[in-house]
Amino acid sequence: MSPAQWGIVAVMVGLNALDGFDVLSISFASPGITQDWGIDRAALGIVLSMELLGMALGSLVLGGLADRIGRRATILGCLGIMATGMFGAASASGVMILCAWRVLTGLGIGGMLAATNAAVAEAANARHRSLCVVLMAAGYPVGSVIGGSISAVLLTHYGWRAVFVFGGVATLAFIPLVLWRAPESIAFLMHRRPTDALGKINATLKRMRQSTVAALPAPEPVRPGAPILALFEPALAPLTALLTLAYLTHIMTFYFILKWIPKIVVDMGFAPSAAAGVLVWASLGGACGSLLLGLLTARIRLLALTIVAMLASTVLVVVFGQGARDLAQLSLVAGMTGFCTNAGVVGLYALIARAFPTGVRATATGLVIGVGRGGSALAPALAGGLFAIGYGLPMVAVLMALGSAVGAAALIALRSRITA
Repeated sequence: MSPAQWGIVAVMVGLNALDGFDVLSISFASPGITQDWGIDRAALGIVLSMELLGMALGSLVLGGLADRIGRRATILGCLGIMATGMFGAASASGVMILCAWRVLTGLGIGGMLAATNAAVAEAANARHRSLCVVLMAAGYPVGSVIGGSISAVLLTHYGWRAVFVFGGVATLAFIPLVLWRAPESIAFLMHRRPTDALGKINATLKRMRQSTVAALPAPEPVRPGAPILALFEPALAPLTALLTLAYLTHIMTFYFILKWIPKIVVDMGFAPSAAAGVLVWASLGGACGSLLLGLLTARIRLLALTIVAMLASTVLVVVFGQGARDLAQLSLVAGMTGFCTNAGVVGLYALIARAFPTGVRATATGLVIGVGRGGSALAPALAGGLFAIGYGLPMVAVLMALGSAVGAAALIALRSRITA
């Protein structure tokens, strides 16, 4: 792979890091919101779920758009939507308005996830494709670590609104970076054949230090109708169904941990800044788990690695629910839990990128993420409801850990259909 290809991958890693911070910004801000507005756990669970609903809609709608107008154009549009939502959240005066801005932010994040997953898969060569997709997905916890560290400082000196202002500024900063370093993918241009496709492809080939071409081969037939319909034809329907189930159930466990850590830690008697620090440890563990999984894909089947990570996630979420004696022990358990939950998520992203062809890759990613994130929006609210009716943290953790176990079972059922 050329430096230009690795540069595209690096930009997509940064964009996923931005997603990681933007999603978790509400978690960093939640203790301050609770204190300022006096809302209970059940109401907070709903607030924590709002951008997940937006992500579901964004993945379903904008993921398909990325297969029609391009990965780059979709990414740029999503950045504008995300920045608007972050600045809007910083100015919110009540729960309902805050929820609306978080839905809008989630809309942009959902479309971004579908487009970046496809863009990375198409920028990489066959040898490094799984590694590059895993690296891209690993940006999510890296963004949480960096954003969480900055949030801990902001929360010490300013109110919770500063977290959203920082997120909005960081989002806007990525627009010129995408324009500079992330051209439209050659695979998309070959498939859709927009105006001057040959010129655009040759310009990208030159950046990648590859030989240009005098003419394009005969185009692949473009299927009539929406790309999403192809996902439910006999050849792809089992992949679509089982990968969607695996993502949906595992991501519910994932978001229970990420969304509730700050509030749980504050309820144990620690300061909001300390709670942000524990979430940073969970994200740091997630980054390590993601990178290790990426390195191991060169030697071990991706499917097997993902199944093991999700089974380990089940065990560690239960362990996290047993509580800890002090902040150091709590941070250690959170880091180990983040290690396994994030490894499972990035493994699923890589499986999706390898399982589906170019013409439906972003649509498939959008569908899987959309249904998964829409369903996972129930996770923070469900946990909040369980807490509200009197269940303690140990039992809530056991129930929420079951999602990873079901996801692993779905992937085991896919063993005969995925060679990765």
